[in-house]
Amino acid sequence: MDFWKALEELNAERERISKMISSLEELTGGKPRKRGRKSMSPAERKQVSERMRKYWAARRRSKRS
Repeated sequence: MDFWKALEELNAERERISKMISSLEELTGGKPRKRGRKSMSPAERKQVSERMRKYWAARRRSKRS
């Protein structure tokens, strides 16, 4: 196989793959979402805090008995 012909075929393949990636990104709305924790509002944070306070109080009570 000729070196230049192989190089040309690989460049064509790279271009085809690049176009496919671009079209798939457009279908999904762009870049993938970041993974991680969801941010909480102050109200949600307060609810979680109260719930955990009750949870740990119950754990301490059950340990004493």
